[in-house]
Amino acid sequence: MSATPLVDLQFIDARSRLIDLAAFLDRMERHGQADDYRIVELKRAILEVTKDEPGRARRVLESLSDHSVKPIPAATVQGAFGAPRREV
Repeated sequence: MSATPLVDLQFIDARSRLIDLAAFLDRMERHGQADDYRIVELKRAILEVTKDEPGRARRVLESLSDHSVKPIPAATVQGAFGAPRREV
């Protein structure tokens, strides 16, 4: 008996996640929040996913991670925001 191809095992899950992401982006647009920095960074990360180069997961993780090393004076909220604010 041959092994089940990986695509057979994982395609439906990946398809579902992609549809969820598309629905999320549609909601953000409908509610006027598509220009939020997190949505902008998420869309930038999606471009990394479409590249035909190994290391997509690392590049996406790094693009949505805060790389700052200087501590802030005081936390104003508890928790993370999921994407860095880029200086413009």
